[in-house]
Amino acid sequence: MKTYLDLHREFSAGIEAELEAVLARTGGSAPAVRDAVARLLRHQPMKYPLSVLPLLVHGVETGSPAPALPLSAVHVLWWTSACYLDDLADGRRATLPAGLGLHEALLAAIVAGQLLPLRVLDSPRIPAAVRPALTAELLNCGMTAAEGQMDDIRKNSGEASRKAVLGAYRGKSGAPFAMITAMASALSGAANERTHLWREFGHVFGLLWQIFNDYEDLASGRHEDLLNGTVTYALACALEEASPEGRQRILDLHAEAPASTQARSALGAILLGPSVLAHCDKDVGRFRDEAYRILDELGGDEAYVSVLRRLVERTSRLRL
Repeated sequence: MKTYLDLHREFSAGIEAELEAVLARTGGSAPAVRDAVARLLRHQPMKYPLSVLPLLVHGVETGSPAPALPLSAVHVLWWTSACYLDDLADGRRATLPAGLGLHEALLAAIVAGQLLPLRVLDSPRIPAAVRPALTAELLNCGMTAAEGQMDDIRKNSGEASRKAVLGAYRGKSGAPFAMITAMASALSGAANERTHLWREFGHVFGLLWQIFNDYEDLASGRHEDLLNGTVTYALACALEEASPEGRQRILDLHAEAPASTQARSALGAILLGPSVLAHCDKDVGRFRDEAYRILDELGGDEAYVSVLRRLVERTSRLRL
């Protein structure tokens, strides 16, 4: 059975070619910018190649993934920028790309996340008739994701709730996945109703992916979220199910975690405990079932639908 990793192996050269093409178009008028973005891309590689998502959506709609390759480049550029800016916002683990100063790296991230995606969408590879719709998706995503990131930065652990954390996640993670799946649908020529469903699928998948990412960080022992003082869904679940005494201990450990390895280890053990994991697992199951429901309603080319279903299933596993 084909997986999303198989699809990436098949199309990775094409995605790289799209990135090279947009950088080449930039280099003539702005060689320093081209060099800085290229350095940022090398510095911030994607751990999981979800750049295949637009290929999968286009494949579901038409049976042919390849026409969505420019959108895969948009996905890589957007997330490269977002992840680097997120590291800067965290303030603890951002490292500079080789050969770049802080301000150069910041400018490169802005160009990569906003200007270069617009240049991709303005290329001859994208039919003129759909460019306004794709551009609108990009702009809407930028505002919604920024709002979600603001919520995440400002969140106080004492006020954490599952509802509040999901609101931030729907912005900072749901919006970019909704953007790229809706873009691929519009590019395929699908009806507006189907594009709306793909946008909803992207939102739900983004929630699943963010929670998966949170738990991978915990299970790996890196504890980057605890080091950064981030309020995660796992933390909200733990706080909501704890006794008053237990809740206070969790809040104290969370406050100490950025400066204490011992506090991070103790809180990590609580968040990976069976009761908290079961609590989160139940909610993740609801999101997974909603993603399946949308895919069932969409239908389409089964070869690519089945890859998406397996990707959803993989992302829904918290017992890493």
